[in-house]
Amino acid sequence: MTRIALQSLRKEYAGQVAIPDLNLEIEDGEFFTLLGPSGCGKTTLLRMIAGFNSIEAGTISFDGTVINDRPASERNIGMVFQNYALFPQMSAAKNVGFGLQTRKVPRADAERRIEQALDSVRMAHLKDRLPGQMSGGQQQRVALARALVIEPALLLMDEPLSNLDAKLRVEMRDTIREAQRKAGITTVYVTHDQEEAMAVSDRIAVMNLGVVQQVGAPAEIYRRPANRFVAEFIGKTNLLARDLLRQDEKAMVALGTGTELDVTGLVTPTASGRIQVSVRPEAVRAASSGLRATIVDETFLGSHSQVRARLETGEIIEFLEFSRRSSLWEEGAEVFLEVDRDMLTFFDLETGASIMQGTSA
Repeated sequence: MTRIALQSLRKEYAGQVAIPDLNLEIEDGEFFTLLGPSGCGKTTLLRMIAGFNSIEAGTISFDGTVINDRPASERNIGMVFQNYALFPQMSAAKNVGFGLQTRKVPRADAERRIEQALDSVRMAHLKDRLPGQMSGGQQQRVALARALVIEPALLLMDEPLSNLDAKLRVEMRDTIREAQRKAGITTVYVTHDQEEAMAVSDRIAVMNLGVVQQVGAPAEIYRRPANRFVAEFIGKTNLLARDLLRQDEKAMVALGTGTELDVTGLVTPTASGRIQVSVRPEAVRAASSGLRATIVDETFLGSHSQVRARLETGEIIEFLEFSRRSSLWEEGAEVFLEVDRDMLTFFDLETGASIMQGTSA
């Protein structure tokens, strides 16, 4: 296992700054995900760790040793790429064993390790198949086995599931997480898919424009986002601009007719004025009283429906309906909405920074 420390990292391309000044620590055996939109710097950072990209400033350390000048071939890294990168003329077993061959591992030991690696991703029965005879999911399993078989100190994965269909992505992320736990290998995983990140990660670093916005466990990032960008990127949310008023020692927010919230103890003592309230769809439900709204539309998704309603302010708010009926709402129908105060988060309107007590990036 390997502990990674990234200190004051800077990356430029032709004078354009991709990563200005980045600091991160990744623990031994941790499944750590770099999450963000396209162009945020996550793949660039992964390639810097791998030794494929140059570093303009800062240091990368493995277990306390700076490895900036160590070539990629000497970093003992297993890599799983987006496009699998399998040799088309080689069987699954030979693809998996290629790294052992270049390391001159004795044949008997190599065969044992190849069998174990293929078995760990449930591909032992297809060891003689060529990549062209495999599905995308099977090819990705072989690519994962190839990365694991060399017993690397560090496993790097760059958007490994992006070429698979939705069902296979769910199946493969479970396989990846299971294999990583069994091997105990420190893993850095890159994705733009927030659901995927939350499903596999011990911790997540949310990135935007080369800057880490927040680091934390999936539940922490979802429930207590450090800023508006994180709240919007991780899952869905309704953002409502409202006034935070101080009344004696209380902090109050009026969401609308019939709904005034006491947020004392939730927001910082100095916060006041115009703010944004982040309301997750699951924090809203139809009720007998509360915010008055008019149904805009309903989208049936099987296990639940997504319902959009227009508040009296003209704002659209989305909520979830878990009734077994295929349709509950008609366009134009009136509804009252109740909001769970304890599931809300609050941000400064101008900066987008969290004004929740105890939230940190």
